[in-house]
Amino acid sequence: MAATGHGGQMDGEACVQAMMTETIMTKLRAGKKKFKRSYRLQKDRETIVYSPTRHSAVPECTKRLPAELAYDVSNILEVFLSTLTSRSSRVDREKAVGPSNSFSISYKDHTPTLDLICTSPETAQIWVRGIQHLILSRTGETIVNKKERWIAEYFHAADKNQNERLDLKEATSLLKRMDVPISGQHIKDRFLEADKNGNGDLDLEEFGQLYRELTHRQEVEDVFSRFASPQGVMTMQDLHNFLTQEQKSQGDAETCKRIINTYEQISDVKASDSLSLQGFTLYLESKDGDIYNHAHDQVYHDMTQPLSHYFIASSHNTYLLEDQLRGPSSKEGYVRALQKGSRFLELDCWDGDGGEPVIYHGHTLTSKVLFKDVIEAINEYAFKASPYPIFLSLENHCSVEQQRTMSAHMRRILGSQLCTDADTPNPAVLPSPDSLKGKIIIKNKKLPPDVLEDEVSDEDEAAEIEDPEVQARMQAEKEKRRKELEKKKKRIKLAKELSDLVNVSQAKHFHSFQHSQENDRACHMSSITENKALDLIKHQAGDFINHNKRQLVKIYPAGGRVDSSNMDPHLFWAAGCQIVAMNYQTPCDQMDLNLGRFRQNGGCGYVLKPEAIRKDYLKIDTSKAIPAKYKRTLTVKVISSFQLPSPSEKKTSSADPYVKVQICGIPADCKEQRTEWKRNSGFHAVWNEEMTFPLALPDLAMLRFEVKDHDSMTASDMLGQFALPLDSVKQGYRHIHLLDKRGGDLSPASLLVHISLQTPSG
Repeated sequence: MAATGHGGQMDGEACVQAMMTETIMTKLRAGKKKFKRSYRLQKDRETIVYSPTRHSAVPECTKRLPAELAYDVSNILEVFLSTLTSRSSRVDREKAVGPSNSFSISYKDHTPTLDLICTSPETAQIWVRGIQHLILSRTGETIVNKKERWIAEYFHAADKNQNERLDLKEATSLLKRMDVPISGQHIKDRFLEADKNGNGDLDLEEFGQLYRELTHRQEVEDVFSRFASPQGVMTMQDLHNFLTQEQKSQGDAETCKRIINTYEQISDVKASDSLSLQGFTLYLESKDGDIYNHAHDQVYHDMTQPLSHYFIASSHNTYLLEDQLRGPSSKEGYVRALQKGSRFLELDCWDGDGGEPVIYHGHTLTSKVLFKDVIEAINEYAFKASPYPIFLSLENHCSVEQQRTMSAHMRRILGSQLCTDADTPNPAVLPSPDSLKGKIIIKNKKLPPDVLEDEVSDEDEAAEIEDPEVQARMQAEKEKRRKELEKKKKRIKLAKELSDLVNVSQAKHFHSFQHSQENDRACHMSSITENKALDLIKHQAGDFINHNKRQLVKIYPAGGRVDSSNMDPHLFWAAGCQIVAMNYQTPCDQMDLNLGRFRQNGGCGYVLKPEAIRKDYLKIDTSKAIPAKYKRTLTVKVISSFQLPSPSEKKTSSADPYVKVQICGIPADCKEQRTEWKRNSGFHAVWNEEMTFPLALPDLAMLRFEVKDHDSMTASDMLGQFALPLDSVKQGYRHIHLLDKRGGDLSPASLLVHISLQTPSG
């Protein structure tokens, strides 16, 4: 009998168990296409597999990649009961208010949302509750739970006949897939030792023990031995010494006791208030031993300062899912950006059919999405990831009539969440993120007081796209409309209804720093293209920093980035620029830095700028010499890697890894170093290589690690990465839990490093 929870519904674990039985569901696609398939959760509790049903009424697509036969639970961002409508070019989905026989799954990467129709509302509810239970169970996992899950996932994937046991052949094959560097005879000997019952195969517990014995790491034992007592354990005093001397962290009796109780697995050792090598290893692999300071998972910055004093997570052309010329526009772009912590969203608004404004990249072939649908999506997801204010940056190309429609939609859908003049009583000073919690700020042009309607300049960022087709199309449009003004000096009429929604973020053209100081108010915000901003940084960095103490500035990508590539955000952060608009749909080194920057402060999308570029009395020019009081020396020792993923483009399974360490900050601090590469060492590579980085302004520095597979013939394959602000780095012996190119967890892939940050002598 399945366990039931409140209201007679099956509890989460019962739903998970039910998902392991094949369930017939129908996948819905655009154009009313339906595919009947059999879905099942594998025993690893990580993989949902599917296959076409034998008597499917609708033929399957013949060109399908094998990888599409499975979905990883770890890649699921959200699952919900839904109401589905299939149109010619898309599937529209809304969250169901009550019971529904359909549900939708959205993913962390760019996997299209999966829309499924079940035979009954009860089945849909089981799958939604089951997936939610799996996601939630990972949220509070300890390192012990995680390791058990990793091993179980590998074990069940290798258990082809699903008898809950692995024979020698299956175990050997699995260990080779895991890149464990061991000979066949050695595996056989250790297999026989692990087979306690002598029945010729291993259950999950026996295989787990075999795996742990085969993955002994001498470099971890060496660190342990330096601090352990002669009895081969760390006493409370030994642990205190290690924490205070090496880890530069709290080492009081309460902390030591907590670490022992949390990570020690041997009951006798735990009872003696000591830590074994196994417990020490688990500590190093846990959050306590992480390079990232997990205290920064909470909001810890002062959130009561003016908005101009913060870096703000910002997206560029948020509606685009691919490139800037022909890719799809979708409200999902907004959902994904918001779920990743973005607090600045862009909406390029144009007149649409039937009096309904649309959003798309003007003058291009990108598809269109209704303005109303985007506002509804923003309303639903606005404050799920963060309670702090959101900016909606309107690039307005609409007629007055459709501007009024835009205003009406925002007032009706967003209601009291809209930031009003009452929320910003002092126009001379920008409000704080704390004072605008739960508020949505509209950025647009604003009419002078008592003016009902007037012409304003049309800030058309799309007009700067460096693409021949786009430029030709724009020229034809200008001739057709007989517009004689240059594209950047076009003017449009602005409706008072839309203007009245604008307060704290009024769009103003940037002329010069002197002009802004003499004419602009705190609520005036300029948008500056990447190339112009780089020129300002090169020649007027000090003035740029001072300007950004008072006013908000948005930096947007150069017109040549039609492939949705990203600019280097740290160059603009170093000048105090708050809003560096990034293409969130594009995985790259630059996006790693952006996500790393905003990982801190609870991932709320706001990071307080360092004092050096925030305080009025401090005058710093980051393009010139920095006062010596800020200098530090960072030393990074790359010790080893563990269980790296296999290279995607390599015929052999094992990687030849090397580690690249980068500092990204002010120009003087931007450097990188790399280790040697290690042949066939994807499972476990040891370097013990030390790197030194003198830093002029460490408060602005980002630290990024990238593990690559050496290839002398082609570009090296990226195996994993991790980026974080230097002020979130913990010193001492630390593990770095690697992420893939889209920020997904690659556990158990990791690096072991030693970090030291010192004030230079003399």
